[in-house]
Amino acid sequence: MIAVVIGLLAVPLAGAALLLLFTRAEPASGAASEPASESASGAVEAYVPPRLAGPGWIAGPSPHWYGVAVSGITLALALVLAASFDYGRAGVAQFEVDRPWIPGLDLRFHLGVDGISLPLVVLTALLTFLCFVHLVRHRPDGGRFRALAFTLLVLEVGMIGTFLALDLLLFFVSFEIVLIPMYFVIAVWGGKDRAAAAVKFILYTLLGSAVLLLGLLVIWAHTGTLDMVALARAHGAGMPRTVQIVAFLAVAGGLAVKAPMWPLHTWLPAAHTEAPTVGSVLLAGVLLKMGTYGFARIAIPVLPEGAAAVAPWLGAFAVVGIVYGSLACLAQRDLKRMIAYSSVGHMGFVLLGLATLTPVGMNAALFGNIAHGLITGLLFFVAGAVKERYGTAELSRLGGGMLTRLPYLGSLLTFACVASLGLPGLAGFWGEMLALLGAFDPAPGLPRPLFLVFMAIGGAGTVLTAAYFLLMLSRVTHGRADEPIGDAGLPEEPLAETAEAAGAPRVRTPLAVAEEPVEPVATVATVAGPPDVPGPRLGWPRDVTPYELAAWSPLIVLTVALGLWPKLLLAVTDPAVQAFLGAR
Repeated sequence: MIAVVIGLLAVPLAGAALLLLFTRAEPASGAASEPASESASGAVEAYVPPRLAGPGWIAGPSPHWYGVAVSGITLALALVLAASFDYGRAGVAQFEVDRPWIPGLDLRFHLGVDGISLPLVVLTALLTFLCFVHLVRHRPDGGRFRALAFTLLVLEVGMIGTFLALDLLLFFVSFEIVLIPMYFVIAVWGGKDRAAAAVKFILYTLLGSAVLLLGLLVIWAHTGTLDMVALARAHGAGMPRTVQIVAFLAVAGGLAVKAPMWPLHTWLPAAHTEAPTVGSVLLAGVLLKMGTYGFARIAIPVLPEGAAAVAPWLGAFAVVGIVYGSLACLAQRDLKRMIAYSSVGHMGFVLLGLATLTPVGMNAALFGNIAHGLITGLLFFVAGAVKERYGTAELSRLGGGMLTRLPYLGSLLTFACVASLGLPGLAGFWGEMLALLGAFDPAPGLPRPLFLVFMAIGGAGTVLTAAYFLLMLSRVTHGRADEPIGDAGLPEEPLAETAEAAGAPRVRTPLAVAEEPVEPVATVATVAGPPDVPGPRLGWPRDVTPYELAAWSPLIVLTVALGLWPKLLLAVTDPAVQAFLGAR
């Protein structure tokens, strides 16, 4: 099984390396050449035909299916690892790889998996695979699919490496690898304000990483080791309380940026809003979990006295984030931006669970990580589908009646929202409720009255979460289906006539949805949309396709399964949590 652990990193890395060997193919001889275009800056850019911007420009296999194949092999390896895992020993690292890395500095290439990291490894492999499946039928706006496939595979290496690393330096290197690929995902394939969002993302995360590195160096200087297994077993031995507090503040500060914890969250809404669908899914589903995973894996077990001293402050920031995120959602006018702010609130529950320093709270945090990854990943997939069909994600322009116009898409949006607001029977419920239960009885030495206040504020946050999701659903999915898009229709945009001239009932199609005008005919069944994007039907966008439903089904099934049977996940995480906290 050691080969499987290595393969989880080697397969996407080799897949990305092979993409570098592919070369651009020349257009077929005799093909009409297109004139070059001049950019706003005056630079001349070569015109790339839209239908050749994909696999037609790649020598070798189609990069769309190539990405599916490579990420599918990685997912298969993750499932083999999960099937071979000894769940009776989930509290100890298994399938360890421990080899000299830089002998002169006594640095080791140490990998392994336990009950804390295994679910996140599987989640990462699953979401990356689903992102490539999504890209088969949904071309990125920026083209350059070969580059996007390369970027996502490198991103997968860093994400999985973070969860497999059992050495502090290896953890930090993997933690940093993800920054540059995600920067390019936002900056190249994002929306109109992508440059500013990408710069803000990289500046915040690099600053957090610098602070994190200082904290890791303090740990190394006082313990003489970077081995995470040995450090967790020592449980702070050899480090005075003051040193632990300083190290915890530095480590927690760096991790909190990625978490994201209020008030270090301000990079997140812009990044989510401008990122393409696959970028938003991986950013919310995996990258945010890297910060909270670092708390559970490093900060709390390695620095227990520092954690106990800072826990009340961590809980305070967590509940402020819960309320702030919910109130910010109520004020949003963009669907993707609303989901981004909801992540601030949901990750606040994860941080509150960690702040309790109890097995219940830690399990709540780990459960909340997985639940949020599944549900928010589904939310961003659905939000991307809504934006493709309506041409916008602005709530005021989406109008109402989605359940009548697009019943399947509206139903999936409703399902994802009620799962995210914590409906009992779905995965989102358990993370939030267990976090509140942990705050009701925090670890000995923590001020219980203060944590009871945190519990009450967090409970109010669940009500606010339900409020903004239900308000959004009432505006978008309900109402009359024959209402124009937006409060007063699409501003100043003409509407395409489809059948009025032939005496058939008039169908008004916003040109933001219909790609080209349609000639008047006696009967209009469909209006062709752009290539590989579901086209409108009878003046409205096509509903969820079987392909999309198949791609999203794993997230739906797991959300229901974990909601009805939470022990499926808690039985994996609890032994590791007990091992980390049992020495206290």
